[in-house]
Amino acid sequence: MRDLVLIFTIALAAALAVGVAGALLLRRLRHTSITVHLYVLLTVTVLAVVGGVAVVAEAMFLSPHDLEVVLITVAAAAVVSLAVGGHFGRRLAAAAVWTAQARDRERQLEKGRRDLVAWVSHDLRTPLAGLRAMAEALEDGVVHDPETVGEYHRRIRTETDRMTRLVDDLFELSRINAGALRLSLTAVPLGEVVSDALATTAPLAAARRIRLVAAESGWPTVVASEPELARVVGNLLLNAVRYTPEDGTVRVEAGRERDAAWLAVTDGCGGIPASDLPRLFDVAFRGEPARTPGQGVGVGGSASGGLGLAIVHGLVEAHGGHVDVQNTVGGCRFVVRLTAA
Repeated sequence: MRDLVLIFTIALAAALAVGVAGALLLRRLRHTSITVHLYVLLTVTVLAVVGGVAVVAEAMFLSPHDLEVVLITVAAAAVVSLAVGGHFGRRLAAAAVWTAQARDRERQLEKGRRDLVAWVSHDLRTPLAGLRAMAEALEDGVVHDPETVGEYHRRIRTETDRMTRLVDDLFELSRINAGALRLSLTAVPLGEVVSDALATTAPLAAARRIRLVAAESGWPTVVASEPELARVVGNLLLNAVRYTPEDGTVRVEAGRERDAAWLAVTDGCGGIPASDLPRLFDVAFRGEPARTPGQGVGVGGSASGGLGLAIVHGLVEAHGGHVDVQNTVGGCRFVVRLTAA
């Protein structure tokens, strides 16, 4: 019995020595990844067993041959334990990281949904109240002169169109997020899409005395779905016009780099805080006060804020492309990269 107690004490001391060293190592590696922690923990556990067996075998005064057999057996068991533990440890670490990322992503999506609901509710409340007031005034005969009645009708139609565009944007965004967007990819001349978008944006730009400047040549052909690509270009132009001060300039240019084509829209918004750049394409994000829209003519709908840039990001990603934004002198530059035809 005394020998068994002695053997247990020797093995415990050896295992404790390895365990203390492992604990100190883990403490120094506390800022590393979970995979490193699992490998260190597994190695310490196996070495504690190996160390205890080796010390006890040495203390028992075994013959050199028997001691060698014991050590080889323990080493083989240690190799198998480390291999099996390492394999499943990596899987557990990956699962833990994936679960944490999924949880963070879910929280971000939930916050985005709450922000979207709050933003849409805010943007609908004011026009709906105005529509109701004008409809009641027309119904009760408060206004009689044809000019005022015509103005009320014009405002009702304008606000109705604005809310229709907002509903269309919400539907488009829901298709993107649900993965229900189906693209019919063809070779699309980028110059023609930009020309149409410029023609659509020109009245708004003229009302705010904003110059639209585009290159006359050098427009590449891209692999894209034309309706969705037109939506991307239109949203970027409307966004640029909205945030550029009056008498400013919006520039559109494009080019080709090997198998990729790029389109750039540069505005005069005054720049975006660096902390806001990663969030600029989030749903319902508005970069105020840095990007303060000019007063006067509004763009209507949500193409210039809230949903417009989120739709741009989703449509470009659906094409297998990439969109980013960076500050320039006096403004910011949105760059879309797509596959060149």
